[in-house]
Amino acid sequence: MRLQLTCVTVCLAATASLAGAQTFLKLPEASQRASATQRLGLTDITIVYHRPLVNGRKIWGGLVPYDQVWRAGANENTTIAFTDPVSIEGEALPKGIYGLHMIPGTDEWTIIFSKVSSAWGSFTYKQEEDALRVKVKPQPSEMHEALAYDFDDLKPDSAAVTMRWEKVAVPFHVSVNEKEITTASLRNQLRGGVQYTWEGWWEAANYSLTNKVDLDEGLRWADAAIGQEERYDTFMIKADILDALNRGAEAAPLRQRALEMANASQLYFYGRQVQLVQKKPQDAMTIFRRTAQRYPDHWLGHLALARVNSAAGDFSKASAEMKAALAGAPEQQKPGLQNYLKKLEAGQDIN
Repeated sequence: MRLQLTCVTVCLAATASLAGAQTFLKLPEASQRASATQRLGLTDITIVYHRPLVNGRKIWGGLVPYDQVWRAGANENTTIAFTDPVSIEGEALPKGIYGLHMIPGTDEWTIIFSKVSSAWGSFTYKQEEDALRVKVKPQPSEMHEALAYDFDDLKPDSAAVTMRWEKVAVPFHVSVNEKEITTASLRNQLRGGVQYTWEGWWEAANYSLTNKVDLDEGLRWADAAIGQEERYDTFMIKADILDALNRGAEAAPLRQRALEMANASQLYFYGRQVQLVQKKPQDAMTIFRRTAQRYPDHWLGHLALARVNSAAGDFSKASAEMKAALAGAPEQQKPGLQNYLKKLEAGQDIN
């Protein structure tokens, strides 16, 4: 009889333990699953974790002891995934999925990226499986009842990943070689169907120019764009890259050819670029005159001539041209043109 009671007691205890663990069925969890994702350049960072609550407990130095490996969340491994190689606090880390663990301290924390990302918590953690360890400083924080991961101090190629729980924040900095990664991605993309469009090659060449990345390769991409279609956009991007390479003598005839092919919008706004970006007002006026001569009935032709007359101080003629521009302009452009007209009628230069 005593043996039977012991068996019953053990079985009931085991059953209660399994019910508490909830390992066989999907049921609501006290620490709910969450994820946080951020893209830096073309690199995605994804953190998957479970969010324990403070629930009135002493967290640091209590529920989470100091100087011991902690799962950086609840339940199974907190994981962090990088789609490209990154740097963590200046230390290189290959792309991949890592188990994220931490060792809390009163003045310093250790952030651990483990090659094992499928464990339950930190109970089977082994230091020899580390991919990287870095040291960081904890910071005071406003109260966070539920543990959270945020992306702070966001820049085009870096961010601070911050764990916040209770009144502690622990940031670690992630950076990527955005230009190198993007250039490599462009090379791969241009092997696909996009290689048969001028737009794809133009976009790659424009990225090279804008970011001053491997301009010689950007020049080859511009040539490929011209090979797909000879047009204002493709000749102009090649001319701009040649200028950036200090090969202005080669750029000039290409730019001239581009301008000969330009429509009213391309010609006028190139004039604005010369005026505002290159700071060459006289050259801009030459382009505005050219716009008006080639497109005399287009609203941008009238706007161009309004700028020319305004620069010459002839506000009466400039006002007449602005009224003609208003008559043919798209509705969304009219408020801006109305403001120009008011200035001209008040004797103010619109340039």
